Amino acid sequence: MFKIFLILVTALTVAGCASTRPILYPNEHYNSVGPTVANGDIANCMHLAEVAGADSSSGAGNAAARAAGGTAIGAAAGAVGGAVVGSAGSGAAIGAATGATAGLLNWIFGRPQSNPAYVNFVNRCLQERGYEPVGWE
Repeated sequence: MFKIFLILVTALTVAGCASTRPILYPNEHYNSVGPTVANGDIANCMHLAEVAGADSSSGAGNAAARAAGGTAIGAAAGAVGGAVVGSAGSGAAIGAATGATAGLLNWIFGRPQSNPAYVNFVNRCLQERGYEPVGWE
C-alpha cells in the first residue's frame, strides 16, 4: 500500500512541475507564427535557461521543505494528542505521516512557484524573439 502511495505522489509531483509554463499575449508576432511555433520557441527558451544554469526545479526543494515542516508539526501535534490518550509514540508517528502528506499535497496542488532566475531568463528569451509573456501558469 505504501509503495502505491509513493508512486502516486511521485507521478503527481512530476505532473505538477511540468505544468509551469509562460503564457503569451497574442500580439502581432504570436499571431503571425501561430501556437505551434510559439510552443516550440517556449520549449527552446526553457532549454536554453537550463543549459545556462537556471534551475527550473526549485519547487522540488520547496516541496521537501514543506513535507519536512509538515512532518515536524504533525509529529508534535500527534505526540500531544497521543499523550492525552496514553500513546505518545503512536500519536507522534501518525501525526508525522499525516503532516508530511499534508505538506507534500499542499505543494503539489498549490500554486506552483518557479525559480525567479529561470522565469526571468525564459521571459527575456521570448521577448527577444518578439513575444510578450504575461505570466506563468
